[in-house]
Amino acid sequence: MNVEQYKDIAPYRGPDVREAIERVLKDKDALLKILSSLGPVETEAERQQVEAYAKYIVSQLETVTSYDEFQERITAGVFLPAIIDKSVDTFSFDGLQQIENDKAYLFMSNHRDIVLDCALIDLALHKGGKMFCEMAIGDNLLTNQFVTDLFKLNGGVTVKRTLPMREKYLESIRLSAYFVELITEENKSIWVAQKSGRAKDGIDVTTPAIIKMLHLSQKKKGVTFSQVVNSCRIVPVAVSYEYDPCDLIKAGEEVTRLARGEQAKKRYEDLISISRGLKGYKGNIHIAFGTPLEGEWENPDQVAQEIDRQIHTLYKLWPTNLFAYDYLHNSTQFQDSYRDFDSEAFLYRFKGTREEVRQFALNTYANPVASYLAAQEK
Repeated sequence: MNVEQYKDIAPYRGPDVREAIERVLKDKDALLKILSSLGPVETEAERQQVEAYAKYIVSQLETVTSYDEFQERITAGVFLPAIIDKSVDTFSFDGLQQIENDKAYLFMSNHRDIVLDCALIDLALHKGGKMFCEMAIGDNLLTNQFVTDLFKLNGGVTVKRTLPMREKYLESIRLSAYFVELITEENKSIWVAQKSGRAKDGIDVTTPAIIKMLHLSQKKKGVTFSQVVNSCRIVPVAVSYEYDPCDLIKAGEEVTRLARGEQAKKRYEDLISISRGLKGYKGNIHIAFGTPLEGEWENPDQVAQEIDRQIHTLYKLWPTNLFAYDYLHNSTQFQDSYRDFDSEAFLYRFKGTREEVRQFALNTYANPVASYLAAQEK
């Protein structure tokens, strides 16, 4: 791989890592805002703990020289464990026995949280003794140099979404080449969401265009579609949160969008969602790794359907999902699975919101159950 030709979209490498870290350390105000995500500071003990985390992270940043070191010592070493400690009851994962230690993969998951989906997949890989993965992110999130530096230090691969149509197509070919070369030549894994933007309605469906993109750069080389799919070793991954800290925000946005059409994002809208996603209570979280895709594939739709099937069947259904499904369908189908669940407290979560927003939010929890049931019938 010619690293230089991808420098603008690839994660930082070599001396760029230290230069970015020096910029991050100089921006004290922005750094403090990020570190505040490590947990609440309502008591003196909590304040001291966050300060201890912050001092340790800063001390580690002073000697980090590579992406793997940043992930090992900062993201997976301190930041994510602190987030889990403050806002998660249990963090679990399975399916890693299907992932070989010395092979690179394209991990494709459902998308619920702007930052945490890939970060938690990376943490699970790390805990399971696997290699870290890079992550594809839209340039709409890179709002300033500080945010750009943090993402690229964390293995962020920039997807340029704000280009004219012709340029966007050419950029897709280049992105396709980067993905394929990263996996097949550099033997490094990468994560991409199954669709652009979060599934705010809880319906996890893969966009076939993402699969089609992989083949764009390989057509002229005579590589078949099936060969590309097999060489990228696509692994479907289901990320399941018991509670979504942004559930009402997402529901309100979607109800408005459905009523008035697509709305321009407000300033800092994504940053607010990122902060709430990091800090907010998430209950239990489970990451389920599927089986790498192999075989003959006719088209992107067929691949997308298999990814969806695995994600829908692997998705960990929590009492929040099962109760919401029964509640909305006026059934008792799953009541044995949530007998000890405090349904009144769960419904109180949506008290005071507009009825259409409340219904949308409840459906967001119920829809993974509907997807699971539909996948079981196929």
